[in-house]
Amino acid sequence: MRTILVIGAGKSASQLINYLLDKSVTEDLQIIVGDISQQNAQNIVGSHRNGKAIQLDVFNKSQRQDAIKNATIVISMLPARFHIEVARDCVTYEKSMVTASYISKEMQELDQAVKAKGLVFMNEIGLDPGIDHMSAMQVIDRVRDNGGKMLLFESFTGGLVAPESDTNLWNYKFTWNPRNVVLAGQGGAAEFIQEGTYKYIPYQRLFRRTEFLQIEGYGRFEGYANRNSLKYRSIYGLDDILTLYRGTIRRVGFSKAWHIFVMMGMTDDSYTLQETENMSYRDFINLFLPYSPTDSVELKLRHYLKIDQDDLLWDKLIELDIFNHNKKIGLINATPAKCLQRILEDKWTLAPEDKDMIVMYHKFGYELNGERKQIDATMVSVGTDQVNTAMAKTVGLPVAIATLRILNGDITTSGVQLPITKEVYEPILKELEDFGITFKEYDVPYLGYNPDNVGG
Repeated sequence: MRTILVIGAGKSASQLINYLLDKSVTEDLQIIVGDISQQNAQNIVGSHRNGKAIQLDVFNKSQRQDAIKNATIVISMLPARFHIEVARDCVTYEKSMVTASYISKEMQELDQAVKAKGLVFMNEIGLDPGIDHMSAMQVIDRVRDNGGKMLLFESFTGGLVAPESDTNLWNYKFTWNPRNVVLAGQGGAAEFIQEGTYKYIPYQRLFRRTEFLQIEGYGRFEGYANRNSLKYRSIYGLDDILTLYRGTIRRVGFSKAWHIFVMMGMTDDSYTLQETENMSYRDFINLFLPYSPTDSVELKLRHYLKIDQDDLLWDKLIELDIFNHNKKIGLINATPAKCLQRILEDKWTLAPEDKDMIVMYHKFGYELNGERKQIDATMVSVGTDQVNTAMAKTVGLPVAIATLRILNGDITTSGVQLPITKEVYEPILKELEDFGITFKEYDVPYLGYNPDNVGG
């Protein structure tokens, strides 16, 4: 019996493990799930005869190495910064490995050792990164194979709340790590290339430079730029492309409202505040406003941000209950960003009956036989419940499918890699269709660079 070791039993692991357990009888598999909490692992494995839950602390060297040594292949669903501990052991014990995370510098440095031992270290095989890579390369390769030249590539992904569970003015709830949402876009300017010109958007303007997207059956969305789009030129072989832009999807109006928190400094994670454990939500807001012996916090905030009382932006702020003087932050020496996250979690945490939704949108502009054309491709996936979420499905299933294909010798190219070759993406995208993860393609008028226009 072949053994697949899954390290980490978090939210994104449920569909992954269920897929492997479903395949375990016909594929002769034992699925061992290791987590710092054995109970978490057991909850997912259940009573399946080919599943086993173990307690596994990734920082316990002997425990970690024993588990890896006895596995046929290893999946790491740990936070990205912990993969390297697993990866080094996989090299030592000659085990192939799969992760959903971006390839780190430390992971890339293992490439020669991985190749020398004929191993496959497949990374970036979740949703974003993952399905975005595969679905993009499928169309880009098709354009090239038909003799076309790529001119434009834009890609957007968003983890949102499903329409039937959309019950607040922000049209948003946390469907993934709330901290990543609060800190989105920080650490430098967004970099991309647009119609042959390099463009940069500083963090303080990021949420005021958005692009509208229309998705059939789901309405209008907006996208704001991810931090660095330029690295995908070499990854996708698009070094000469005129426009390359990657972004995050939200419902229209979210970014304008979020910009308020950015302007106020509430998303800053670089310093700690005093006495936050006893600070009320109202006190937190007041920290960032001028002192006044007479004006209320509400009045100061409206004047400071120039928001009219009948503006929907004001209603959105009121809905978050940010002026409540009874609710406490309850965190010791917290940063502004952590305080803001605490407030938002009150209102944006999914209810037990809520469903999440993943939206992905690609734009491909190209030239073929002297004519400029464009393909737009969209994918929408809606979760079933709080365990079988769209996020868990779109992150976990590609990981599981890739793992089984490596195990069965269908993916053989060795080294530290990501899923951008036909050998990898074609069969995985085909199987994902069985789970409702499909892209709809539309031929639309090319909207990119026009050489007769002046500007840039």
